[in-house]
Amino acid sequence: MGTQTSKKKQLKRSKKKNERIDKSLQKDSNNLDQQIKLLLLGSGGSGKTTLIKQIHLIYKDGFDPLLKELYKKTIRKNLVIHTVELIEGMKRVNLSLQPQSKLIASKLINFKREYCDETTPNLKKVIKFLWKDPNVKRAFQLRSVLQIPETHGYYLNNIDRITEENYVPSETDILKCRIPTTGVNTVDFNLEGLTWTIVDVGGQRSERRKWIHQFESVQTIIYIVAISEYDQKLYENENVNRLKEAFDLFETTINNEYFEKTNCVLLFNKMDLFEEKIKKVPLSECFSEYKDGSDSSQAKKFISNKFLEIFETRKRKIWSYSTCATDTNKIRTIFENIKELVMETILNKKLL
Repeated sequence: MGTQTSKKKQLKRSKKKNERIDKSLQKDSNNLDQQIKLLLLGSGGSGKTTLIKQIHLIYKDGFDPLLKELYKKTIRKNLVIHTVELIEGMKRVNLSLQPQSKLIASKLINFKREYCDETTPNLKKVIKFLWKDPNVKRAFQLRSVLQIPETHGYYLNNIDRITEENYVPSETDILKCRIPTTGVNTVDFNLEGLTWTIVDVGGQRSERRKWIHQFESVQTIIYIVAISEYDQKLYENENVNRLKEAFDLFETTINNEYFEKTNCVLLFNKMDLFEEKIKKVPLSECFSEYKDGSDSSQAKKFISNKFLEIFETRKRKIWSYSTCATDTNKIRTIFENIKELVMETILNKKLL
């Protein structure tokens, strides 16, 4: 009898405690929108801006007409600029235009100097003609050396559609369009009744000094690594390997005093490009100690371990994912996981 009475009292106390916790969580959840803040970090070209675009597609209303118009102009402008850079960079890789292409190329280079926002029908013919030159295609295969974005081939192959008079960029067009982040940008979105804020900061070296004031009140860091760029150099300094720069940046920021209790989600981006590149370009170009050949799984594991080994886990946790930031379904799945991890962390702190 006494035991049953004792159990009833324990259950009653436990029930009251749970009710107090529930009330506390409910009260806190009303103010949680000011607290759920994610800091998006990564070196230049890692895919941060693409992730932000995916947030617009998945959790907001996509891209409004004004934004589509901006991307239309940017896509067309980049089509010209990167084609000229490709042509001008051919000498660096010991390639030259075929004789019939040289005169055509001069027209394109002159157009770049006097660039207006429209890609004319004649310009389309010029670019298409040059893209048929076998040596231009060979140069594009060496785009890592020439600092030509891998997405440029996609736009060249879609030039007819892109140069149509009534062209409106598709979601894929916009996701693949790279605009370097400058300064600090934020995106707010609602998820399950709460407002989430992602802070996206400039990845180029010149932008990093602006990060520091964003470190406070951050629940989780999302750090993006362009894993496919192990054989590429920085835009700002062609003596520095991009993947090693991403590693150094991760090490110096993630172990900063501001982050000593902050969880991290590590995204290895551009896995599709990595799996293709590793068949042709050995990982030893970046890490001389790597000896396991062209197996993409082994190579990815090696790189992943490099990053995970320097993360101090005593007061925090880290989760890693492999992805392709232009794949909306993959990003949706990953962000649902991030949401659960963040909410679980917040609730666990409330229960302590």
